[in-house]
Amino acid sequence: MAMVAWRGSQDDVADTQGALSSQTQGGLSLPTPQPGQLNLTASQIAPPTPQTPVQGPPNNAQSTPTNQTSQQQSEKQPQHIECVVCGDKSSGKHYGQFTCEGCKSFFKRSVRRNLTYTCRANRNCPIDQHHRNQCQYCRLKKCLKVGMRREAVQRGRVPPTQPHHGQFALTNGDPLHCHSYLSGYISLLLRAEPYPTSRYGSQCMQPNNIMGIENICELAARMLFSAVEWARNIPFFPDLQITDQVALLRLTWSELFVLNAAQCSMPLHVAPLLAAAGLHASPMSADRVVAFMDHIRIFQEQVEKLKALHVDSAEYSCLKAIVLFTT
Repeated sequence: MAMVAWRGSQDDVADTQGALSSQTQGGLSLPTPQPGQLNLTASQIAPPTPQTPVQGPPNNAQSTPTNQTSQQQSEKQPQHIECVVCGDKSSGKHYGQFTCEGCKSFFKRSVRRNLTYTCRANRNCPIDQHHRNQCQYCRLKKCLKVGMRREAVQRGRVPPTQPHHGQFALTNGDPLHCHSYLSGYISLLLRAEPYPTSRYGSQCMQPNNIMGIENICELAARMLFSAVEWARNIPFFPDLQITDQVALLRLTWSELFVLNAAQCSMPLHVAPLLAAAGLHASPMSADRVVAFMDHIRIFQEQVEKLKALHVDSAEYSCLKAIVLFTT
């Protein structure tokens, strides 16, 4: 069934989208800083090294226990190798070069998703501990320049407990493997799903319960922003850049709102009351009122059609994921 967006002209929904944008940008959590992104120098995190080099025993002389102990301690001192990309403390050799965890993860994410970046300057931005996150284009360019290999990422192993999204394309033709992957993915979608009875309130599940305008507006706000919370917890979406997350939610908020309204069995009288509240808050001209009410009518029809299909929770979760990722 084709989904018709509950979306009017740009003037009709500018305020709503603006509110969504501000709430979305404020509500979305920034990615957790990866190791190596704290503003610490290598000297601050490295253990102290001896100030005076240990002198070895003279020729043809036996080493004393003290000298042997000093030599062993000197040999055990770890060698601190810097990341060849940003100069931070290296965590090991990744994709052919010694890099920190931050640059390793950035390179892997960029290559696996085939991401394309743009530079807002002259494509020669400084990449160090303090500026590595300012220009993704120049950071990826430097990763390749210092010798990090794309093919090493493509051959990277995927943990068996976290199946890669590319496993949909089966090479052995085993339908059981595909079914197992889909079942696991749907389970993750359901786990992120806010249940109507606990999140929206029991009044939403009672068609004969008459709610006031204030309760209707509160219910609508809960459904709208619960869609944002749901998207933050489903697979793959949190891995996107924050700007991409905001862009997707701006484009799909109305479809997600329709699906949430149908999922919580929104009563028939809610749509007219919601329209009345919107007209009261933002007076419109006569022609815009007609167009606005027409969108409300379409929204109500879509909700009722979805409710008539008796869609279950798993199907609603899949529908919302399809809407979100196929804009």
